[in-house]
Amino acid sequence: MTKYVPLLVAAVSGIAMALQGTVNARLSQKTGIWEATFLVHLIGTITVGILLLFLGLGALRFDRWLRIPWYLYLGGLLSVLIIYLVALSIPKVGVCNATTAIIVGQVSAAVIIDHFGLFGVQKLAWSYIQLLGVAFFAVGARLLMR
Repeated sequence: MTKYVPLLVAAVSGIAMALQGTVNARLSQKTGIWEATFLVHLIGTITVGILLLFLGLGALRFDRWLRIPWYLYLGGLLSVLIIYLVALSIPKVGVCNATTAIIVGQVSAAVIIDHFGLFGVQKLAWSYIQLLGVAFFAVGARLLMR
């Protein structure tokens, strides 16, 4: 049963992503896309700051930060890009269509990342069955489109 806990956690993350995309898109309609992106990151930074500094979660280990490979810091840049693009796409195609396209993109990129062991993750070679699964997933995604 414990092997399913990470999958449940990932599913909850997916729910949070759909909610986040929806509220970020609405926020961007009220403030502007760049302003919404800024506000989301500002609120996130304050939240994590409180968790680190006042609640003692995690540890600020500045000495480690300089020894980390540069590409592992791309998450911050990617976060800006993700929030901007999601906020841009949802009002134009709807939450379901945008989320479906997002998931197809995520799964396709994940197969490549796993196969090549990019960014230091464990290599998990793909099989033709997995590629067929991604193709079926894309077809299923197309069926969800309105």
